[in-house]
Amino acid sequence: MKKIWAQCTKELAQFQRDRLTVALAFLLPLITLLLYGFAIRLELKAIPLVIQDFDQSPLSRIFIERLFATNQFQFVPFDNKQWIVGDRESFPALDSQNADLSQAIDRGIAKAALVIPTNFARQIKVGKFTTFQVLVDGTDVNNARVIENTIRATTDFFLSSVDLQPSSKRVTPQVRLWFNPGRKESLYIVPGAYALILWVYPSLLSALAMTREKEQGTIIQVYTSGLSAAELLLGKGLAYFLVAIVQTLFLMLLGSLIFGLRLVGEPSSLLIGSMLFLMTSVLFGLFFGVRSTTQSEATQKVLSIGYLTALLLSGFIYPVSNIPFPLSLIANIIPVRYYIELNRNAFVRGGGWSCVWFIPLVLALLGLLLFISTWRKLGRMQLPG
Repeated sequence: MKKIWAQCTKELAQFQRDRLTVALAFLLPLITLLLYGFAIRLELKAIPLVIQDFDQSPLSRIFIERLFATNQFQFVPFDNKQWIVGDRESFPALDSQNADLSQAIDRGIAKAALVIPTNFARQIKVGKFTTFQVLVDGTDVNNARVIENTIRATTDFFLSSVDLQPSSKRVTPQVRLWFNPGRKESLYIVPGAYALILWVYPSLLSALAMTREKEQGTIIQVYTSGLSAAELLLGKGLAYFLVAIVQTLFLMLLGSLIFGLRLVGEPSSLLIGSMLFLMTSVLFGLFFGVRSTTQSEATQKVLSIGYLTALLLSGFIYPVSNIPFPLSLIANIIPVRYYIELNRNAFVRGGGWSCVWFIPLVLALLGLLLFISTWRKLGRMQLPG
């Protein structure tokens, strides 16, 4: 135990002397948290929309107002003299001198275009069937789906608000948002960002610490000092595990101050799960550190393998259930996936141990596998005594 602690204090002393490493440990996680917390927005707003209203009636204006009242769309003006109209069969009132809104979408000026034909209000008032045209840019499928659903819902609301749709319905849904009634996206993004940051940076620090010994040639002294492979791993791992704990407290304090995140429910599951996750993160870095000869090589391995899989296969932005086979199998061994679920339970749902009881077990198993693999590799590298 004394050898492990001596190795730990040596690593901490080297860490404190290296200002670049300290900046890597705290400044970059801060910048990453701010970028993820403020830059990622999953709910689309201010979608550019161009409108061509040939009816110019009070009813058509009310319908347009309802669309912009959703706060999903932003009006984009257009010049009638710039574009040429098509689709004369559906909208006989159109002629070649009017604007072709499809070109507004082609040129990237708008994401959607709405065309209201002449006699729109008159047809509705006499009870006849009428149509209006919506052109949607389908380049972004999610964006297109949001536009379509918003226009459909707005149309139903418009019809009921002007007494054109029966108010008495046989089925009336009553929707209640649980856990996040204010629909704050930070409650979804920031807990996931905690997991991503605490996976990348502690593992990167431990990987650099291991490869630094090789680059500086001090690894031979370590091998001949009488330290076993397990003691060396435990000493280095303990040092960066303590650094990772400070990083965790630092990030969660910032998340509380900047984004207003608060723990809900009983926090013991988050405490135990965080300890196991940080241990796994440090061991992941050591795993690649013993398999790399330079710090640049270790950095590339940690970022390319650790960061990309954590970002794309963990459920950070999109549900894990959307990941296709066979990549969905890889998602089962990504520790970030489980820690994201643990964080969102602790900061949003507050379900307690009943929801996440299996997560500490999975993290402990993955950490043990990483330790055994790293220990065996390091043991073969050591000089015979």
